[in-house]
Amino acid sequence: MILAAISLLLVIVTLPFSLCYCVKVVQEYERAVIFRLGRLKKGGASGPGLFFILPCIDKYSCVDLRTVSYEVPPQEMLSRDSVTVSVDAVCFYKVSNPLAAVCNVGAYMHSTNLLVATSLRNVLGTKTLAEILSEREMICHLMEAILDEATRPWGVKVERVEIKDVRVPVQLQRAMAAEAEAAREARAKVVAAEGEQKASLHLKEAALVLEESTSALQLRYLQTLSAISTEQSSTIVFPFPIDTLCLSMGQEKDKRKSD
Repeated sequence: MILAAISLLLVIVTLPFSLCYCVKVVQEYERAVIFRLGRLKKGGASGPGLFFILPCIDKYSCVDLRTVSYEVPPQEMLSRDSVTVSVDAVCFYKVSNPLAAVCNVGAYMHSTNLLVATSLRNVLGTKTLAEILSEREMICHLMEAILDEATRPWGVKVERVEIKDVRVPVQLQRAMAAEAEAAREARAKVVAAEGEQKASLHLKEAALVLEESTSALQLRYLQTLSAISTEQSSTIVFPFPIDTLCLSMGQEKDKRKSD
């Protein structure tokens, strides 16, 4: 209290020049953590706006509360199935507690950046190449939970983690492309076989229907002739159905008997 009184007296004596040192301004997105004689000043972080410090006994540290984006350098690592991959990622975080960010860690930004890089290597090292390529969203959520729990004592809130790119060796890319092409061809053959099976079943049902009805068979035959006649062919040879002749001959016999 004596040192504070002496410092305040010094400010009053040196007015108005002392105002240039004593009056400080922080922006809306900033907070000032003030230490008086090495102890944290009561009342928490100051800001936004004007705040007052005493010369010689007060020191302050300004903390930015805006979200910071950190682009993780390419990390070369070995996956669980012994494949060397290079992964790029980006992390978004911000300071949620200015007092903890200043008092609990030496340099919160540097420490968080190092933690992001090491956590990325540790998490991806437990995944296979197929899981890294297909489960990016799940890996990002897992990393976000791990980082947020680790940085909470530092007053840092991890908002989002995203994997930008996964690069694999060229030879492995060719092998994966060949494997994918073979898988697509196999699926195409299966689909074609299923289509042939369904078509044969429908043809069988149609044959049974035509077999039961002679008139339906004749109608189908006429429809086929109509479809063939639309084609631009020079000569078309087709068999004449014997059933039609039998039907016409039977009608003539019935007519003669009636006469």
